[in-house]
Order: sequence, then C-alpha cells, then structure tokens
Amino acid sequence: MRLRRAETAGPVADPARGIELRGVGHVYGDRVVLSDVDLRLTERRIGIIGANGSGKSTFARLLNGLVVPTTGSVLVDGLDTRTHVREVRRRVGFVFQDPDAQIVHPTVAEDAAYGLENLGVPPSERAERVAEVLERYGLARHADHPAHLLSGGQKQLLAIAGVLVMRPARIVFDEPTTLLDLVNTRRVAEVIAELEQQVVVVTHDLDLLDDFDRVLVVDGGRVVADGPPESSVAAYRTLMVHR
Repeated sequence: MRLRRAETAGPVADPARGIELRGVGHVYGDRVVLSDVDLRLTERRIGIIGANGSGKSTFARLLNGLVVPTTGSVLVDGLDTRTHVREVRRRVGFVFQDPDAQIVHPTVAEDAAYGLENLGVPPSERAERVAEVLERYGLARHADHPAHLLSGGQKQLLAIAGVLVMRPARIVFDEPTTLLDLVNTRRVAEVIAELEQQVVVVTHDLDLLDDFDRVLVVDGGRVVADGPPESSVAAYRTLMVHR
C-alpha cells in the first residue's frame, strides 16, 4: 500500500527552481500573443515592459495559471500550471491593474479575509492575519468601512493586502500604478520595494525598475531583451523610437 501511494503521489515542489517557461506560446483565436518563450525566473525583482498589445499582460497571467499556455508549459517550483493550478496560486499571488476587479466583498476587512476563508484558515488566525496586514498598509481604521468608498490608492493597497494575507512566496503585479496619481504611485513603489517575496512587475513606469535585478522587454509576443534595468530600458526606448 505504501508503494502504491508513492507511485501515485504528485510532483514535489522545489522552490529553488523558480518559475520556468518552456517553449511557451499563446493564441487568442487566430491572433498569436506569445511565441517561443523559454525563460527561468529566479531573481528577486523582475520587471516586464513593452508597448500596449505586446503580450506582456498575457505573459504575467501565465505565471500563476490565470492563463494556460496554448503550447509549451509553465512550471512554478516544478508544478505545472495546467495540472496543479490550486497549488500554483497558493505560491504566486496576482495583483490586477484595476483594484475594483479584485475587491469582491462589502467591507475592507471582509475583502482582506476572503482568500483565507477559501483556504479554511480558522477564524481566530484569520482575524489576526487580517488585522496585521490592514495595520501595515494604513487601512486598519477603515476595516469596517465599505470597500468601494476607499480612494483609488487605498483600493490598490487593499488589493495588495488581500494577496499578502495569503503569504505567497511570489507576487505578480500587472501595471499596479497605471491608475494612480503621483503620491499613490510612490506609495505602491515603496510597498513593492519592501516586500520579502519574489516580485514580477508589468509596468509602463520605467522609473519603478531602477533597482530591479532583471528586466524583460516583450515585443510582438517575444522576449526581445533580457538583462539589467539599464540595458533593457535602453533597448526598449530604442525599439519605441523606431516604431
């Protein structure tokens, strides 16, 4: 019986492997969005830049199984997003560009607790984790307030809090500052800089990437530059000049 269980057990997660994209391609109907992507993402801070329609948002959604590749495979800690999506999403949180797409419960505290409820976290631990994350992001005094009445910056912080309370090892941000003013853009940038988790950020805000470890440039569905911020941003600017 023990041997049979061992033979049917799923793959063992290996955090050292990071996120791997193997021969990844994706299409929507007849439109090719990504093609021939082979990468391994292990750095602590990774940026993704590119023009609108370049494929970068689809790339981001592949990293936690929100989108499954048409061809090839995406592995997180060795777990395939196609067959182990629940385990992958516990490891990789996702923050959307528009926080209204992520906020689903009436009050701030209820929304922050949503993911923990789905995981079956006991009420006492749930309350403690929610209180901690709301305090950290200046939302504690709004805990019982309607979430939809928060300012744009506060909503984005709540969306981030709702992901962080789950304690994922990695977080993907899809253009987290696009809808924000300068003050809140700076605040979100500070939040990202302080995170202990591995972070992947899709952004048009090139200044946000200054101290990142690695930046990918996506164009026409392919990764056309991959390196430190200075070289990748320079390649991107050159690409845009010649459009």
